[in-house]
Amino acid sequence: MMTRNGQRLLMLIDDEPAQRRLVTAIAARRGWRTVCAGDGETALATLGTPDGMALDAIVLDHWAPDFDAAGLIAELRANRPMLPILLLTANGSVAAAVSAMRAGATDFLVKPLAPERLLAALDTAVGAKVGGELRPLTEKMGANLAFDEIVGSAPQFRAALAIAAKAARARVPVLIEGESGVGKEVVAEAIHAASPRHAKPMVRVNCGAIPANLVESELFGHEKGAFTGAFERKIGRFQEAEGGTILLDEIGEMPLEAQVKLLRVLQSGEVHPIGARHVSEVDVRVIAATNKTLLTEVEEGRFREDLYYRLNVVQVTIPPLRERAGDIAPLARHLLARIAEQPGLRPLGITDDAIALLAGYDWPGNVRQLQNALFRAAVLCDGDALTRADFPQIAQLSEGRPIAGGMAHGGAASGAGITLFRSDGNLRALDEIEADVIRLAIGHYRGRMTEVARRLGIGRSTLYRKLGELGIDQNAA
Repeated sequence: MMTRNGQRLLMLIDDEPAQRRLVTAIAARRGWRTVCAGDGETALATLGTPDGMALDAIVLDHWAPDFDAAGLIAELRANRPMLPILLLTANGSVAAAVSAMRAGATDFLVKPLAPERLLAALDTAVGAKVGGELRPLTEKMGANLAFDEIVGSAPQFRAALAIAAKAARARVPVLIEGESGVGKEVVAEAIHAASPRHAKPMVRVNCGAIPANLVESELFGHEKGAFTGAFERKIGRFQEAEGGTILLDEIGEMPLEAQVKLLRVLQSGEVHPIGARHVSEVDVRVIAATNKTLLTEVEEGRFREDLYYRLNVVQVTIPPLRERAGDIAPLARHLLARIAEQPGLRPLGITDDAIALLAGYDWPGNVRQLQNALFRAAVLCDGDALTRADFPQIAQLSEGRPIAGGMAHGGAASGAGITLFRSDGNLRALDEIEADVIRLAIGHYRGRMTEVARRLGIGRSTLYRKLGELGIDQNAA
């Protein structure tokens, strides 16, 4: 349903004027018109008006610890059973989000709100595109991962991690490229954790979420009275990261004017807060991340070439999940174990038919979408294990599509995460399958070769001989 002028209609339930303005402005980028309600009573009354009848989605802010968001969601859901309802909640309020989802919320997002994630959530809610990538793993489940804890045995993925691990020990900038949701922030955190700077702060900046006129102040700080509205002194994010690491996420969204000032900081090691009389030296390791191909942005004039080469001393490219389908089974089990640690949730198994469904889907939202699907299923599951029936959206999206990795030839064929069939329906060569099994074992047992050999039922010398014969790089496996 759309309003008469072709816009979709969003109801925002929020008592905070500043956030109402922010959400309204972000939603307008995708052609949404927003009607606001300051409380639940007003929202329920609005449902009976012409605007209420034309609604396409509701966004509800969980604004106070004692606010009964779940109760209001249940009332809204009873009134509009099919209307998408998204909850905004403070970082770490997983218990509130679980309660809200059980009451009928479609999903939830963490504040402060990143524009691209709200837009992705709205698009997904109304079926405008398949994304489901509401929030990254690091926001939902806060524990950082070291390199040996990151799940994945696909050669391309292990090669990317090997480059990142080597770069971690150096001081040089790192550029991480990859589609939205592949885990760029997880890799950045692993680089910081493995670096000599691990005891110092890691500061994250989403360049796409900062208004263009505030980028300089956010990154480099300002003095009191430096401009209209500067009521107090602000320390910039670079100075906050002193001695540690700064992650410049979505670096491709940074305005060209701010790129010039960032380049100066990288060249000189000095920041000049707005309105300050003196510069300040900073010792910060820079990691930049983007879901764009930054060289293409340079060629098309949207990103400075000199800044690109400053940032791209080491490049790490994370492959999309569809290119590492063999990782989906172990990754799903790993994510479920982490989900079970969240308040209000419990350990769950996952059946072979569910794994087969997940392994056969192409995951356009990558690991973030997989984690989101597992989280939603875990919240709503009444049994002891997730089954195919717990993923109705994925099942619906998979209908009529070619199934990746030969899963159409039998769900058990790749239950361990190994692809047996080629895309033309013929079996893969035995040495290819054997190489995948060995890579999977090396990744699963974190490179402990004695354990790998023991679990495969072969001697260590035989294992190393096979590594050579099959062309497997132990460090990239």
